[in-house]
Parts: sequence; structure tokens; C-alpha cells
Amino acid sequence: MEWIVIFGAGGHAQVLIDILELMGVYRIAGIYDDSPSLLGKFIAGYPVLGFVDSKTVVQRGIIGVGDNVHRDRIAEKIKYHNPDFKFINAIHPSAVIGKNVTLGEGTAVMAGSVINPNAVIGPHSIINTMASVDHDCVLESFASVAPGAHLGGNVHVGARTFIGMSATVIHNVHIGHDTVIGAGATVVKDIPNHVVAYGSPAKPIRGRVMNERYL
Repeated sequence: MEWIVIFGAGGHAQVLIDILELMGVYRIAGIYDDSPSLLGKFIAGYPVLGFVDSKTVVQRGIIGVGDNVHRDRIAEKIKYHNPDFKFINAIHPSAVIGKNVTLGEGTAVMAGSVINPNAVIGPHSIINTMASVDHDCVLESFASVAPGAHLGGNVHVGARTFIGMSATVIHNVHIGHDTVIGAGATVVKDIPNHVVAYGSPAKPIRGRVMNERYL
């Protein structure tokens, strides 16, 4: 089995550890996290080896951070300090992935999720627990679909955009980049870039700055 490392020590990282153990194709050498208090400690049985901007002990792994912008920044740091680093995918054995699906590097596909044929999932995206992405959807890099959220066919989701828990997006809708769709929203028309939108039907409620936290 190939050695890998994980970046991040929070809840999302621990979900990925569970998935990677179930996959049975990788051995986890340890974790990198920017919290000084965690250095040298163990998370889910694995040692915290250093900070995110460290030179890693192996050159393969995955980012275990749920926030889309933060994950994007960590990816940049990793490639800067480890130019030859290669990202793996974490795919839960219970996930259903259809024909001709493209999964970008560093993608996480959680338990019970479904990705239907011809979907394109960009690098470092997250399809979370019991979420579904229907046929011909496109998720750009660092996007995420929260637990129980559902995308109809031919939906386009922009980079770093978050689709909230149990939200529903009907077919043929385009959602811009760096946008947040609130939990339980029903999206029936296009949503622009850099907004927070929620409700049924979902509407842009206000603008959103790049670094605004949403989790």
C-alpha cells in the first residue's frame, strides 16, 4: 500500500481518515496542521507531523479541510513547498459513481453519495454524505455539496461555491463562483457570483466577500 499524508486535523479530516481506512489502498503516515498545540499529538490514531507549509515525509495525500477557500489556499501552500506533491481522491465504498464521471485530484466523495453519468467534479471538491449530483453536472474546483443536498441534471457550480445542507437545485441552473447556497434552499434559477442565497425559491440576499466564513 502507498503511503500518504492528510492536511488538517478537524472533523472533515477525520471523516477522510475513516474513508481511507475503508478503501484499504493507502497507509496514512500522519497529519499536517497549523495548530501548534497539536504538534506531536495523535488524531484518530495518526501523529501530527508538522505544519501545512512543511516539507512532507511523502509526496502524496489529500486536504482534509471543509472550508472551500481555506482548502484552496492550503493546496497552493502544499504545491509551493512540495512541487512534486500528488493529490489522491477519497471515495467511500458506499458511494455510487456513474459512467464517464470525471473526478479531479484531491476530491472527497462521502458515504451514500451519488454522482450520475457524465458529471465533471473539479479538483479538491467535496460531495458530502448522502448528497447527489445528477447527470452532466459540472462542479468547478474547490466546490462542495453538503450532506443531503441534491443537484439536478446539467447544473453548473462555480469554483469555491458551497451548496448547503439539504438544498435542492433544479436542472439546468448555473450557480456562480464563491457563492453560498443556504441550508434547505430550493434553487430554481441562476444565482450570480459572490452572493449568499437562500429561501424557497432561493434568492440572493446579500453580497459575500472572498474570506467570509460560512461553516
